[in-house]
Amino acid sequence: MNAHTRRWTLAGPAGPLEVAVDEPAGPPRGVVLVCHPLPTHGGTMDNKVVQTLGRASVSLGLRAVRFNFRGVGASAGTFDGGPGEIADALAVLHAVREPGLPMALAGFSFGGFVATRVAEHEAQADRPVDHLALVGLAASRFPATTVPADTLVVHGENDDVVPLGAVLDWARPQGLPVTVVPGAGHFFHGQLGLIKNLLVRAWGPAFLAAHPA
Repeated sequence: MNAHTRRWTLAGPAGPLEVAVDEPAGPPRGVVLVCHPLPTHGGTMDNKVVQTLGRASVSLGLRAVRFNFRGVGASAGTFDGGPGEIADALAVLHAVREPGLPMALAGFSFGGFVATRVAEHEAQADRPVDHLALVGLAASRFPATTVPADTLVVHGENDDVVPLGAVLDWARPQGLPVTVVPGAGHFFHGQLGLIKNLLVRAWGPAFLAAHPA
């Protein structure tokens, strides 16, 4: 994400996983794990939306952690269609979670689906994540689960990969608000600054107000 990005590997269920970490200017106010889009369609941790979510998190004082799912970049293994990637994300989350610091999750497209499953797993284990953000959630392609009521959900009006209606159908039974970006497609070309601002606006009160500079 920048010249100071720290890249390393950690043990995953299918072998080593490639991880990238970006630190805030001061002591971290929390940790966020960002999950990338579908590997079979070129998704990696260096995707622009994923990096935007990471930058927004760093601006809030969070340690931003990105990683490549199995079979992507330097991560071992092959694409598993969901279950293996959820296991990968859980392995990274458990490795980077820090006692005493809030834990957040964010995901783009397929990564959003994975984030919902990870959040569900952690809640069932009595260690829920503190914040969740889903951008371009692949609700029409993968079975995303019910999420906390304060989850940030952002979708493009003109998404031609995941129809907006599919996300509304998923959100409606939960009474979950969806922020619709007018005119935006799946990859939010030209509107990444807006994505960053939406995340900062949603999470800022929890991190900036509680930890003033």
